[in-house]
Amino acid sequence: MLAWSRVDSLLQLYAVFVAIGVACSMVLYESAFAVIVSWFDGPARARGRANALLALTVVAGFASSIFLPLTGLLVERHGWRQALVILALIYGVAAIPLHALVVRRRPCTRQKPATEEERADLVKAATRRRPFWLLVIAFTANGGAAAVMAVLLITYLVHLGHPPVLAATLAGLLGVLSVTGRLLTTGLQRRLPAALIAASIFALQGVSVLLLPLVGHTVPGAIGCVLGFGLGFGIASITLPHLLLQRYDSTAYASLSGRIAAFSVTDKALAPLGAVALAQAAGYGWVMGAVAVACVIAALALVAYHRL
Repeated sequence: MLAWSRVDSLLQLYAVFVAIGVACSMVLYESAFAVIVSWFDGPARARGRANALLALTVVAGFASSIFLPLTGLLVERHGWRQALVILALIYGVAAIPLHALVVRRRPCTRQKPATEEERADLVKAATRRRPFWLLVIAFTANGGAAAVMAVLLITYLVHLGHPPVLAATLAGLLGVLSVTGRLLTTGLQRRLPAALIAASIFALQGVSVLLLPLVGHTVPGAIGCVLGFGLGFGIASITLPHLLLQRYDSTAYASLSGRIAAFSVTDKALAPLGAVALAQAAGYGWVMGAVAVACVIAALALVAYHRL
């Protein structure tokens, strides 16, 4: 981020973002969850693991709702270069000591750690069977849908006739609602199958985004659709670890999660580009329809997963 604040050319900007992308792959949800799963290893520590995963996603769910307005304020008062310096200092002062002092070696457990060969065999067996690929389909489709809405929601709400301030405010609700959805999902998982809970919420997202072109011209309609989609905005991050641990245990969690992330993260990167191209060629209505189809595919994949 400090290097970003000093860029003077397009080539430097791309180089900085390559470095940021590599860093993100080491510190965002997938890698952080792998650390937590390793730390709370074994059935006896399952409750602590679930609480830790929830705590992480709840705190991280507020990142956008806190730092988007903060960044806007810093840019307005100090310019974008100085804003990046301030944000880098905030990040470094908070994250570096916590990682250096808190995230150390995991506690000793009575379980004998799996060998590399055992983990490789488990991954090979999992990736040859249908349940794993249903998870890939479900969370790749949902990830693409969420990425499209995160990028295009403000633009589309303005396109529907809403003032930019209202559009930005409604889009900001996605971060807050993602926390609500995660809390709701975690509570329901104690009574209902996690795959069916997520499938129901993904289906609700599909209905909400399909209704947006029809009722989104009004403020109540736009709010209702954003609320419906926002409840599922982020539940994938809390549901996928639960499903992987439930079926495959923690032995090869990081490897299996990483393989799914390879598909879902690629889709998150490419889907908004495809959505913009589709919007320019056919209109935003088709984009919302495509997002709805992706949500339905994700829901159906999880229903099929639950039945196996």
